[in-house]
Amino acid sequence: MAEPLNRLFDWILSWFGGAVPLNHPIGYVLAALVYVSLVLGLIASSSLLFIWLERKVAGRIQDRLGPTRVGGKFGWLQTLADGLKLLTKEDLVPGDADQMMFRIAPYVSFCASLAGFIAIPFAGRDFPFVAQHLNVGVFFVLAVMGLEVFGVILAGYGSASKWSLFGAMREAAQVVSYEVPLGLCVVIPVMLAGSMDLVVIGDKQQGWFTNWYLLHDPFTFLVFWVYFTCATASVNRAPFDLAEAESELVAGFHTEYSGLRWSFFFMAEYGSMLAVSLLASILFLGGWNGPIPIGDLLGLGGNDIAVLGYIGNLIGLVNVLVKAILLVIVMMWVRWTLPRLRIDQVMTTCLKYCTPIAAAMFVGAALWHVAMPDRVFLGLLQAPAANRMVTEKPLVEPELATPPAEEALIAKNETNHSQEGQP
Repeated sequence: MAEPLNRLFDWILSWFGGAVPLNHPIGYVLAALVYVSLVLGLIASSSLLFIWLERKVAGRIQDRLGPTRVGGKFGWLQTLADGLKLLTKEDLVPGDADQMMFRIAPYVSFCASLAGFIAIPFAGRDFPFVAQHLNVGVFFVLAVMGLEVFGVILAGYGSASKWSLFGAMREAAQVVSYEVPLGLCVVIPVMLAGSMDLVVIGDKQQGWFTNWYLLHDPFTFLVFWVYFTCATASVNRAPFDLAEAESELVAGFHTEYSGLRWSFFFMAEYGSMLAVSLLASILFLGGWNGPIPIGDLLGLGGNDIAVLGYIGNLIGLVNVLVKAILLVIVMMWVRWTLPRLRIDQVMTTCLKYCTPIAAAMFVGAALWHVAMPDRVFLGLLQAPAANRMVTEKPLVEPELATPPAEEALIAKNETNHSQEGQP
């Protein structure tokens, strides 16, 4: 986007006799501001949607109605009313708290969640919708999102409250432990695609839903659920919400927070839920490729014409967002369905089950990939037909081609011998 912006400025300044080169810094600065604004808008709007959606999901599961008054029948303006209430609340700081740590902790958590979106693409092919296209996008997203725990530790330590400190220590132990099986799960799609570039991984699953890595083989199918379990724990959602544990720690690491600072923790949590769900969609569920390749059938996928390519990518954008929102709804469903685990049960789930299963699935997926590198799990029924076409072709052609060639060679030799015998 920087070069088109510099071209626009160059065209405007040409009327006044000025000029702007294509690599001028102003284009890059404005492009970065546009990308950050889009990412901020996505996190803010998704947080408003998810807060309302969680109340409706919880209401349905608990046989209640949920929000019904503000905004009409469905209460869709309830989140906005809650946001205005938080803005008008007094910003309290405990007297014994570490002022700097207490004040910056919510922003550290939110920035870690925000930075993860920078490398997450929303479409692929020739015109990827991504703020910063990185060839190590998977590594960057996981590394940056893991920094969210620093904000939690700062909040717990800086609040001068033992309940907050207990919640922060629990969060640190939980996140660090679940990073191991989460990383093992992510390595499998990276191995299958042969790249850490999220755009490449999504494009490798192009076509029908049988090309999704979820259905590549039995090991990737199982490891997707391990990834979803670890991702739920990494964003501190029930039944892994040890950092808050309202029945034991009042509200955990953010017990002493109120008003706008508390809302930043809340937006960071919902932003992380969307980020890990987007990552799951790209790694296992085809990303921007829908169950039916509508863009390809309409001739929009990979089109050389920029306008048609962008229209095809808009369909991909809808695909990846719908998949991610459905995964977020499943997280909400799990929260309001299952009871919260104790700290020993959470660590047992990670060390005794998730980590060994993820390691075994990695070995199994690697062996499957070596044995059948180009086959998908549900596409095995189609593979024999394709192979038959490939194997039958060389068997038929030599049989038809060899006799005429041999006959022609024999006839030529006989002719030469007969000519040599003539005086």
